[in-house]
Amino acid sequence: MPNTGLKKEHMIDYAEYMDLYGQLESATELFTYYRSAMQELETRLNMLNDYFSMYSEQNPITAIHTRLKSIDSIFEKLKRRDFPVNVQSIIDNLYDVAGIRVICPFIDDVYRVSDKLLKQDDIILVEKKDYIMFPKPNGYRSLHLLIEVPVFLPPGKRMVKAEVQMRTIAMEFWANLEHSMRYKKDTDPETMKEISEELKNCALTSNELDRRMQEIRYRIEGEQLLKTEGDQE
Repeated sequence: MPNTGLKKEHMIDYAEYMDLYGQLESATELFTYYRSAMQELETRLNMLNDYFSMYSEQNPITAIHTRLKSIDSIFEKLKRRDFPVNVQSIIDNLYDVAGIRVICPFIDDVYRVSDKLLKQDDIILVEKKDYIMFPKPNGYRSLHLLIEVPVFLPPGKRMVKAEVQMRTIAMEFWANLEHSMRYKKDTDPETMKEISEELKNCALTSNELDRRMQEIRYRIEGEQLLKTEGDQE
């Protein structure tokens, strides 16, 4: 029997949870496709990273992290969104069972890599959520791509849903700290309100750091370009 981390509001659905758990235990092929989708995307992103580094002498990707959503999280999301709780509902309705997080040094790297990834003709973009241009109310910034990627396994080719989150090092630093503090449930509500405001201010500071570092990069690249043109005259 699984040791669930179900939220209190879903404990009454324990029997339904156990039914889904049993379905997924026998649906091993489904998760093989999800894992393969993550491997496929990671390979493509690494190839893009190598390609860009050959021509610019800079790697636009500093890290790639993959994550397969847990059964607890899958169940919680299906219930929260009032989707049927079964395997087919997971396939039809959830795009983030397979998750990829891509960390880039600069903001323009995020858009450069995402643009090249989406131009690959066998990747289907379902939805783009640009929280860099339009941050969430709490200050969260990241570029989210909901996509479908082809996976070829012996049972046959399947288009598999996946979520790609792309962000800078500064955005990743802020998001990790915000996430760890958000789950401190014993914190006084008034204190949490003050902390939320302070976290928003930290997000603004993080964004300012990203912008300033980007401007410094443009300045360095501009001077290098002028030097190269001068050497050619």
